[in-house]
Amino acid sequence: MKLLKTISLLLPLTSAAVLPREERVSYDGFKVFRVTTGDSLATVQEKLADFSLQQWNLDTSAHIDVAVSPAQLSNFEALGLNVTVMHEDLGADIKAEFDISAVSGLKPRALPDASWFKNYHPYNDHLLFTKDLAATFPSNSEVITSGTTVQGRTITGIHLWGKSGKGSKPAIVFHGNVHAREWITSMTVEYLTYQLVTGYGNNGSAATAMLDAYDFYILPIVNPDGFVYTQTTNRLWRKNRSPAPSGNRCIGTDINRNWPYQWDIPGGSSTDPCDETYRGKTAGDSPENKGLTSLITTLRDTTGIKLYIDWHSYGQYILTPYGYNCTAEAVNQAEEDQLAAGTAAAIKKVGGTTWTTGPSCSTLYATSGSSTDYVGDVGKAEHSITIELRDTGANGFVLPASQILPSGEEQWAGLKYLIANL
Repeated sequence: MKLLKTISLLLPLTSAAVLPREERVSYDGFKVFRVTTGDSLATVQEKLADFSLQQWNLDTSAHIDVAVSPAQLSNFEALGLNVTVMHEDLGADIKAEFDISAVSGLKPRALPDASWFKNYHPYNDHLLFTKDLAATFPSNSEVITSGTTVQGRTITGIHLWGKSGKGSKPAIVFHGNVHAREWITSMTVEYLTYQLVTGYGNNGSAATAMLDAYDFYILPIVNPDGFVYTQTTNRLWRKNRSPAPSGNRCIGTDINRNWPYQWDIPGGSSTDPCDETYRGKTAGDSPENKGLTSLITTLRDTTGIKLYIDWHSYGQYILTPYGYNCTAEAVNQAEEDQLAAGTAAAIKKVGGTTWTTGPSCSTLYATSGSSTDYVGDVGKAEHSITIELRDTGANGFVLPASQILPSGEEQWAGLKYLIANL
């Protein structure tokens, strides 16, 4: 799918990675617009081609979401495009979303409080939250790791199980914050984890049924380097923090285009290190991906994988394989379609939100080297899906903290339906 020809020059999104010092990127005064495209995509792209815009979405068939700097606002508005405003002042909304001084310094406790879900949090507090959950559930949980990152951080998660003991049931695997700026994903995954831990042992509870039937392997933040960078330097950074290839100036690989399966299919990723969907120098070469594939391989060869969910934002989609081919179908496509539709209905019943379902490529856009294709075909997961969380464009990546709890609640409803019907 054609993107704006300025995409590799976007500022400050890509250039922030190559500043001589780690200066914080300011979005003060930036406005974010949704530009309607429809049948006029080519015309809209031509009008935007002379602007250095930060484009948020890859599927441009209906609209293009762009952040516009203060210096470009008057010229942009003079184009007379059909737009709606997503953020009147992006910098102000980022400040309102997260104040690190107000939420840092979480203290160890017997059980993390549900007030955790009122705010976004610094990375080290996420680690403590996970460790505290495991400490309160000692007979049925353990902290796990899945390799290290470019900058040496350990990818940390939690393994949960039920009455039969650990490693005795098929696996369910959750990943969050693969893309650094998608903060709602780790918070939602942690909400689901919290429900499993606090609900287990209650007669007739969904949590008890889930943990007695499956082992859960949950990694809320699989791109911690990128996540930390979004909190310290550039809120809208997407990739990991891998060094720039020789002869290039741009940092970072898209971990979700780096999985070693259908990695080099044209159209589903980029070979340009400056692009948001840069796939890496070779398939599976990022250290983050090496750790994740090792975990998937171990589970495939032992208990097997019943369900894999890679959580992203935004758009409100429930996507089944495949991403690399828009005509290919999973062998159990009819069942996948039914499960996705039922999950969407369960989510809507609780949250009132509407979800689009279907195969990833034909429903949204092409992706090569993606997690769900790899885990489904190579990892042999029976069900392998991507969920794009809230919203559909009112806030995009900068989702207010007030929506953390509603997001978690509606996803818990969807998960209860999904697992009960596997």
